[in-house]
Amino acid sequence: MESSIIWLKSTDSTNSELRRRLNQSGDLTIIAAEMQSAGRGQGEHTWHSAPGQNLTFSILLRHRSLQASDALSVTSIMALGIRDYLNSKGINPWIKWPNDIWVGEKKICGILVENSIRSGMIDFSIIGVGLDLNQTDWPSELPNPVSLKDLTGLDYNPHEELRQLSEALAHRSAQASAPGGASEIIEEFNRIVVRLEC
Repeated sequence: MESSIIWLKSTDSTNSELRRRLNQSGDLTIIAAEMQSAGRGQGEHTWHSAPGQNLTFSILLRHRSLQASDALSVTSIMALGIRDYLNSKGINPWIKWPNDIWVGEKKICGILVENSIRSGMIDFSIIGVGLDLNQTDWPSELPNPVSLKDLTGLDYNPHEELRQLSEALAHRSAQASAPGGASEIIEEFNRIVVRLEC
C-alpha cells in the first residue's frame, strides 16, 4: 500500500496537523511541512529545522489488531524503515534507545510516537519524524546534528526523498501487519538498538 503525501508550506506541528485531519486520513497518510512553527521532540524538547532544507513530517498508522503491550512495534516500524532508507543512501546508522537515529557520534533523525489506545488496543498512531537532509549550518545550542548532505556532499530533493522514505516505511508496516510480523519486527529492533546508560 502506498502512502498519500500532503505537502504544506508551513504548519505549527505536523503531528497536530495530522490529528486535525484524522477523520479524512487513511493508513499511511503523510503530512509534510517545509516549515514548522512548533515542531516537537521527545518530552519537552522542540525540533529545530531550517525551512525547506530537511524532512519534517508525520505519518498515520491505523492498526487492525495491535495490543497496547506491543506498542514497541510502532517505534520499531519507524526506526527500521528509516534505517533501511539511510542504508540505501550508503549510510550505516544506529538506533539509540528509544527513538533516535544516529550516524557515528551525531544525530540525524528523531522520532515522536503518539498512540491512541482504546480497550487495550492501539487504534492508531501518529508518528512525527525529523530527518536532517540538506542543512549544514547549525545553531550553536545543538551539539551533535548531522545531515545527509554533511555525510555525502550531495543535495537532496525533499519531495523525492520523502517518497523513497515512505516506501521503506510502508514496507516495514506491511511486514508488521503480517502474521507474526509484529513480534519479528520487535525482535529485529531489540537486536540492533543501543541502550545507553545515563
